[in-house]
Amino acid sequence: MTKIDYSNPTLKHTPLYNQSAEINARFTSFSGWEMPVQYNGITLEHQAVRNSAGMFDISHMGKFTLEGKNVISQLQNLVPSDLNRLQPHQAQYTVLLNQQAGIIDDIIIYHQGTDETDTEKVVIIVNAGTKDKDQTWLLEHLDPGTIKFRDLSADKVLIALQGPQATSYLESLVSVDLKPVKAFGHLETSIFGQPAFLARTGYTGEDGFEIMVDSTVGIELWQHLYNVGVIPCGLGCRDTLRLEAAMALYGQDISDTTSPLEAGLGWLVHLDTKGDFIGRKILEQQKTEGVQRKLVGLKTQGRNIARHGYSILSSGQVVGEVTSGTLSPTLGYPIALAYVPSELAKTGTVLDVEIRGKFYPTEVVKRPFYRSTKRGND
Repeated sequence: MTKIDYSNPTLKHTPLYNQSAEINARFTSFSGWEMPVQYNGITLEHQAVRNSAGMFDISHMGKFTLEGKNVISQLQNLVPSDLNRLQPHQAQYTVLLNQQAGIIDDIIIYHQGTDETDTEKVVIIVNAGTKDKDQTWLLEHLDPGTIKFRDLSADKVLIALQGPQATSYLESLVSVDLKPVKAFGHLETSIFGQPAFLARTGYTGEDGFEIMVDSTVGIELWQHLYNVGVIPCGLGCRDTLRLEAAMALYGQDISDTTSPLEAGLGWLVHLDTKGDFIGRKILEQQKTEGVQRKLVGLKTQGRNIARHGYSILSSGQVVGEVTSGTLSPTLGYPIALAYVPSELAKTGTVLDVEIRGKFYPTEVVKRPFYRSTKRGND
């Protein structure tokens, strides 16, 4: 294979960069990385994931392992979710919180199990733009005497294989039966004779797996999947897919100034089943008194797209701001997420969005905007 290097030297590149460049991907800057935004068109790639299978290079994301005594109990203090519910080979989507219950990052914690010496092993996947911040926060709050922390971000490739046919493409490469693996289940196996970590997780609203392997195996796996017909997908359709599924994007829909209760992530907050944790007092107060604003889903008629940063109005007064918005390829109409006062967050409320100096009605609707009927083992 001819080595291609079209790279921007000021940005970081994943081990799969050249594979994308060889098939003429269009690139963009994202969280300090030069990443594919699209290959053959956002709509085509979006529809491939909804109807068959697509693959994403998500190797830019942070990948940590924690190993030692009482890893789960130490992480309990950093998240609002009750990690004691986790069994080996299960995972929990959750959030790291600061003292004000603001979201430092949204993460997935994978419990890999406990060995005969009572040593627990955990994998944590974090966002690319917050990796260094997350690592610093974790190291500040975990006991270095009992936990070994490793940052595998530069050593591992991460490929998201997503869509109703994703499992059939992957199961031909492994010796284990993937059908019994439920959503947020994970396992260790091998691909091309090398160790592989597989998790039934994703950011598209469809069934699929995220696959973590060494770089050389990742390059071989990407090329194999491409050769057998899996559609390569970029950040463009990753955004439209996750927005249809109403999955939050860190830095837009959630941040260190938004709480999980404001962001509609109350299902991650387990006040009744766990003890103290960072941010608990604020969440207890919000639970008792209610929050002043909420993240809502919006549906707009025609092709009037409410983009990030656009103002939301009620009775002529600005009351909120759009955090994410797009024209839904699946639904055929514009959808958006926005923070509005809690009293305006009821489904069916009609507000206005300002688009290039004009005002268009937009309706608060239930989330997610789209729910797959083709998902596997939920």
